[in-house]
Amino acid sequence: MDAQLTSNEINVARELLGNYAPAKHALDVLEKHNGNCDTSFDELWIETNGVVVMPEGKSLWQTTLKVLRQELCGDEGFRGQLKEYTKNPGSTPLLTGLIVSLVGVAAAHGLPLDPAIATVVVLYILKIGLNIFCDYTEPPAGNSGTLPPAN
Repeated sequence: MDAQLTSNEINVARELLGNYAPAKHALDVLEKHNGNCDTSFDELWIETNGVVVMPEGKSLWQTTLKVLRQELCGDEGFRGQLKEYTKNPGSTPLLTGLIVSLVGVAAAHGLPLDPAIATVVVLYILKIGLNIFCDYTEPPAGNSGTLPPAN
């Protein structure tokens, strides 16, 4: 699922996260790519980790979201923080806390996310909603995550 943040959404996030340097950089990159989370994620990943060669037809963004789904969708702590933020969407500490929490959850499971990359992921999850994120990225029952054969 491709999500693109609007310039208004980026500006609102910029107001909330203006004093948080990693988020400021992430928002600059999002703005540069017209709110495209996938492209912004890739640029930030390359800045931090270098180029990753993915197998043909695989996206680093989609692969990362799949791994995060396994960790976040069952993490009641992250869910609780997200719920608190959605009750008070103007709260800078709650939004920053979500980003820091995502970095921590990812690190605990061996996924190196710096705060700028986590900012893009958190804004994406906020855009589409955690339940949609969890349901959309979940592989169909009985499917190991492979694509169905072409007709």
